[in-house]
Amino acid sequence: MYQRVLITGANGLLGQELVRLMSGTPTYDVLATGRQRVPLFSGGSCGYMPLDICDYAAVRSVFQDFSPDVVINGAAMTQVDACEDERDLCWRVNADAVENLAAECLKSGTRLIQVSTDFIFDGTDGPYAEKDRPNPLSYYGRSKLAGENGVRKAGLDDWAIARTVLVYGTGENLSRSNFVLWVVNSLRAGKKISVVTDQFRSPTYAPDLADGIERIVRFQKNGIYHLSGRETLSVFDIAVRAAKVFDLDVSLVNRTDSNTFTQPAMRPPKTGFLILKAETELGFKPHTLDDALADLRRRLACEESDQIRNRG
Repeated sequence: MYQRVLITGANGLLGQELVRLMSGTPTYDVLATGRQRVPLFSGGSCGYMPLDICDYAAVRSVFQDFSPDVVINGAAMTQVDACEDERDLCWRVNADAVENLAAECLKSGTRLIQVSTDFIFDGTDGPYAEKDRPNPLSYYGRSKLAGENGVRKAGLDDWAIARTVLVYGTGENLSRSNFVLWVVNSLRAGKKISVVTDQFRSPTYAPDLADGIERIVRFQKNGIYHLSGRETLSVFDIAVRAAKVFDLDVSLVNRTDSNTFTQPAMRPPKTGFLILKAETELGFKPHTLDDALADLRRRLACEESDQIRNRG
C-alpha cells in the first residue's frame, strides 16, 4: 500500500529535501506544489502543480483531484522582519491558510503535518521541549503559533506539528539563502562578517529535518515533535564552525551582539530544542554539526562541478 503525499512549499529548501527523500520511496505517491508555475528542482519521481495555499478554491481542487492521505505543509512566510512589516500577508499565509488546510483535511480524512518554528518561544529558557509554554516575541512567531493552534483545534484525528530551528542546506534555484550559506559565500568572497554572540540556536540540517518529518509520516505519529540538531550554541560559534569545516578564514568572523543591529522584529535570545522525544519515538538521528557541514561542503562541490560541466 502506498500513501498519497501532498507537499506544499516544495520549491523551498525543506520542500526540495522532502521531495527528494519521499519521491524516491516506493510507498509514497508524491505531488509537489509551489507558487511557481514550474518546479524549481530537477529529478524527483513525482508530479508537480502550482498552488498558492492562500487560494482556497485551488486548495479544494487539489484535494478533490489528488485525494491526499497526508499533507505536509512546508509553505510559509518565514522572513521574520518582512512579517513585521507585512502583517496581513504574514497572517494569511502562516495562520489563515493553515486553518483552511486543516479544514480540508478534516473533510477528507487526511493527515496534516504542519512545519513550525522555535520562534514561538521567547528565548528566556532554552533549549525547549515540546511541553514548554510558547510566548512569541515577533509577529512571525505569533502567526506560526496561530497556525499550530489552527491545526490542534480543527478536530483532526491525525495531525502532527514538526518544529525546527535555523534550517540550513542547499537546493536548486532557491529564492532565499540561509545562515550557513551566507557565512560560506561571504567568507569565500573575502568579506568580513559580524555575527552575534548573544543568540543561541540548535542548527538543523535540511536533510535531517526532512528525515524526521518522513518518520512522522511513516510511523503515523501524532502530536508535537522537535526536530533539530543536538547541539545548542551561539550563532557566532555556528559561523566559526562553518568557516573551519569549509577551510575558510575564521578571522573574518567578527564578534558582535544583538544591540548593534536595528531590526523590525525581536529575536528570542536562546532557543534550541531538546529532541529526546523524536530520538526515542521516531529513531531520529541528526548529523553532528561538523558532519552536516562536511556533507554540505560535498554537496556544494558537486553542484559547482555540475555547473562547470553544463557551461562547458
